[in-house]
Amino acid sequence: MKMLVCVDGSELSMKAVGEAAKIAGACDIHEVSIIYVCESKLDWQILPSDHTATISKEDIKRMHDYVFQCDYDKNQKILLEAKEVFAKNNIEAKTIFKEGHPAQTIIDIANEEGYDLVVMGSRGLGGLKKLFLGSVSSAVIQEVKSNVYLVK
Repeated sequence: MKMLVCVDGSELSMKAVGEAAKIAGACDIHEVSIIYVCESKLDWQILPSDHTATISKEDIKRMHDYVFQCDYDKNQKILLEAKEVFAKNNIEAKTIFKEGHPAQTIIDIANEEGYDLVVMGSRGLGGLKKLFLGSVSSAVIQEVKSNVYLVK
């Protein structure tokens, strides 16, 4: 059985990590992956359509930083903290860092890589998304082919 655990740095996502570690310790989970998706600010297609245009490395970095606004060190720290929870329970977990739309990225990874269980908090860090069920968790529930365990 394969488990995908979603984190975003929120208190609820770390609670989900703890629940996932309990499940992994009690069940026949042979693969645990922890995913953090850095949300993009814009939809893609920011590069010029003129294929003869020259873009410097600095321009690419500036566009990347504008679109994703990711604090790579902070995000890696979140992943490592989650991985430590599993390590304390003698469970090996790999980490996945992706950039893009969180819900769609989680759905794609879960479906394409055949995860049997997705564990996540019912709400994350989003502002208005805190109303009712979070938009990421709601989308994942609707679109992922595997079971989803929401922690509240």
